[in-house]
Amino acid sequence: MRFAALCICIVSLSFTGCGNSSQARTEKRRPVKAPPTVVAWTDMDNDGIPDAAELHTFDDRANFRRWFTSIAELQFYRPSEGWTKEQRDCAGLVRFAWREALRRHERQWFQAMGEGYEAIAPDVRAYTLDRCPLGEKLFRTDFGAFEEGDLNGKFSEFADARTLKNYNTVFIGRDWQRAQSGDLLFFHQPWVQKFPYHVMIFLGEARHLNEGANDWVVYHTGSSASDEGEVKKVRLAVLAHHPDKRWRPVESNQNFLGFYRLKILQ
Repeated sequence: MRFAALCICIVSLSFTGCGNSSQARTEKRRPVKAPPTVVAWTDMDNDGIPDAAELHTFDDRANFRRWFTSIAELQFYRPSEGWTKEQRDCAGLVRFAWREALRRHERQWFQAMGEGYEAIAPDVRAYTLDRCPLGEKLFRTDFGAFEEGDLNGKFSEFADARTLKNYNTVFIGRDWQRAQSGDLLFFHQPWVQKFPYHVMIFLGEARHLNEGANDWVVYHTGSSASDEGEVKKVRLAVLAHHPDKRWRPVESNQNFLGFYRLKILQ
C-alpha cells in the first residue's frame, strides 16, 4: 500500500491539452526520397490504409513495435532534438516515434537522435520512410476504404489524437491483457472543446527500469499556452488508482475508450 501511495503521488498530474494549432506546419523534416512511382493500390481489408503501407510479416510487425516503443520510451529520459518543441504533445509523441521507427537506422540516424539509442532490431523490410508508398503522409484523415484518389487529400503528415483513433487504428478492447506492445490507449473528455482526446502508448515490458512489470505506458501530458507539459512513464497498475478517476484506464471509467492497434499492424 505504501508503494501504491507513493506511485500515485508521483503520477498525480493534470493533462493540459493534447494538440497545438501550429503543429501541421512545424513538423521538423529530414530529406526523404520520393515514394515509388509504381504501387499496387489495393485495400483488401477495406480499412482505409493501402495494403502496400501495411506490414504483413510477423518480423516486420515485431521490429516496428520494438523501434516504436523504444523510441517513445527514450523521450521520457531525454527528448530527442529531432522532436521539436512545437510537436510535443500526446499525439506528437506517437507521430514522432512512428516516423523514426520507419527510418533507416544507420550511423547518421543514431548521431541525429542523440545519446541512449542503440540497434534493438532490424529495420522494417517492407519499406522504410525514404521509400514509403505514402511518402511522409503517413496518417489517414477520413473514413472509407482506400482509393488511389485519397492520396490527394485524405492522408497527411499531421494527425491529432482524434485522427489517430478514428482513421489509423482499430479497437482491441478495454482489458489491458489484450494489448500488445505498441498499441495505443485513448481517453475522451467531451467537455474539453479544443482537445477532448488524449492518447498514450502501451509499452508492455519497458526496456529501461522495467521493475519486473509488463504494464508500462508512456505519454506526453499535453501542452498549453502556460505549460509545455512533459513525458510520463508509468505502470497501468498505478494509473488505475489515479486520484482523478477520469484518467484511470479501467473498464468502469467511461472516459477511457480502450486499447487500439495501428492499422499498419493489422
